[in-house]
Amino acid sequence: MNGKEDSQTLEKHSAFQLVSIPSDKEIQIAKHRVQYQEGLFHFAMTGVSGAGKSSLINAFRGLRNRDQGAAPTGVVETTTDITRFPDPSPHNPFVWYDVPGSGTLNTPDWQYFTAHGLYVFDCIIVLFDSRFTMTDLAMLVNCRRLNIPTYIVRSKSDSHIRNIIKESGYDSDEDEDENHSRRNALYSSAREQYIAETRATVRCNLQEANLPDQRVYIVANSTMVSTVRDQKLSEKTIDELELMRDLFREAQSRRCGKGSHSQAYEV
Repeated sequence: MNGKEDSQTLEKHSAFQLVSIPSDKEIQIAKHRVQYQEGLFHFAMTGVSGAGKSSLINAFRGLRNRDQGAAPTGVVETTTDITRFPDPSPHNPFVWYDVPGSGTLNTPDWQYFTAHGLYVFDCIIVLFDSRFTMTDLAMLVNCRRLNIPTYIVRSKSDSHIRNIIKESGYDSDEDEDENHSRRNALYSSAREQYIAETRATVRCNLQEANLPDQRVYIVANSTMVSTVRDQKLSEKTIDELELMRDLFREAQSRRCGKGSHSQAYEV
């Protein structure tokens, strides 16, 4: 599908208003505001309040929430302006940006996109927790219009899987210590259910928005920290390693496309 056909397809979906193409001056102003630096790769983390943006940015940087230099986290939205967090690894020329939760602002989605200058980022991660919202879809629609790579990520997989196990009637307090086989079976079943339901929900929402199918990465912050910092995989790993590898490949391919020397980034 070419750009003209792509735009016509998106315009048929009246639920979304498309952003206008930014001018060179608008791009320069937005880059200055976020301290955009040529030679670095700039990831923006978007999502509604409470999706876990700050925690996941910390995890991507190999930090736990209480570590020095970590992004502030909390139940209440702690971000009112875009916040810049350079990657602490000297081998990774990345900058991570914590974008205010759009669900906390009385601003239409398309104005939110423009007001924060999201069109200057090299890649946008669309993060959701419990529900994949119209705000998330609007972000994908406008990123597609402006040819900005996007990654759909669902956070807090460990909590959601535990909730499914509890809903099955299992009570860990009543279980005998040696009954590991039952716990493992319940965990495996809940994990498979959670993964299948998440992927089906995202696929359905994308279809309804006239968007092509796109992978959703299912992650947990604690598992992501281990993946990045300790390079350890566990039985709880779902898409953490693949997400990091895909993000790094995206960064490397786009840097090479701009004429930079090829290099391997650390996971």
